[in-house]
Amino acid sequence: MASRCEILCEIILAILLPPVGVCFRHGCCSVEFFICLLLTMLGYVPGIIYALYAILFVNRDVYRGDYYIIA
Repeated sequence: MASRCEILCEIILAILLPPVGVCFRHGCCSVEFFICLLLTMLGYVPGIIYALYAILFVNRDVYRGDYYIIA
């Protein structure tokens, strides 16, 4: 569980650079990051809205077990 300070920093980053805030929360190779990147390229405001949704409402711990490591 992230602390309040971490979430506040991620929200500030999500407003300034939406994909960076999502990257810190979910990682750079996650589906959430690529959706946010695409929405930010299509329009800045949809990127911000999705980034705030991904940071505040999507629980990354629930989906941790669904990903497989390919080595």
